[in-house]
Amino acid sequence: MEGYSSCCVQGFNWEGTPEGHETKLGEANTYVTGSNPDVAVLVIHDLFGWKFNNLRLLADHYAKEANVTAYLPDFFGGESLPFDIIADQARWGEVDIKGFIGKNTRDIRRGEIFAAAKALRAQYKRVGAVGFCFGGWAVFELGAKGVDLVDCIATAHPSLLTKEDIDKVGVPVLVQAPERDAVYTQELKDYSNKVIPTLNIPYEYHFFPGVEHVFAVRGNPKDETERKAMLRAKNSTVSWLKQWLHE
Repeated sequence: MEGYSSCCVQGFNWEGTPEGHETKLGEANTYVTGSNPDVAVLVIHDLFGWKFNNLRLLADHYAKEANVTAYLPDFFGGESLPFDIIADQARWGEVDIKGFIGKNTRDIRRGEIFAAAKALRAQYKRVGAVGFCFGGWAVFELGAKGVDLVDCIATAHPSLLTKEDIDKVGVPVLVQAPERDAVYTQELKDYSNKVIPTLNIPYEYHFFPGVEHVFAVRGNPKDETERKAMLRAKNSTVSWLKQWLHE
């Protein structure tokens, strides 16, 4: 289970009704929200998949506040972890994270993630990518030098990220790092801050004290520290997308 831990399934479900609709992006079932004909954002989900309400609500915010069309495709072949266990630590043991990840490795899912990005690149003038947890490694690959599929990337508490991914990034990158993260480790945080500033690309690293892995997508809105961190993460992602996707 390298690259993941029990913290990947913790958190809270948010209230709210998504405003977009379901369609297809290539072969992938996809949640779409927004109507900008020129600017798109590919949102790459965490372990709870494309139907997770919290992510759909975030996609709605990006669409409205950053003036983009946001796409949240299914990259788990119709499967996802059960939403109702998120806030029940006693049930975390029911989740076979190792087995689930074994069916959704980087090598297995890379092709369809790149296919989705290529479909957006063919249709839109500007494309960004935002990834959480599982989606973190993917946005770095999409934003690697020479790939030319996205114009900027943003990630919060990425999983499965490697130093090689960090070495290769070639587009403006926003990293949102919680204080406590067993997956995006202090070693990777330090490496990001050492290497990315040498790559001659715009880079912002935002540190979030008092919160932990998955805060940006599954924080507790009733906890003031977590609520403020979630709001800050959402706002900074919106600002990043506006800056790099709108000329």
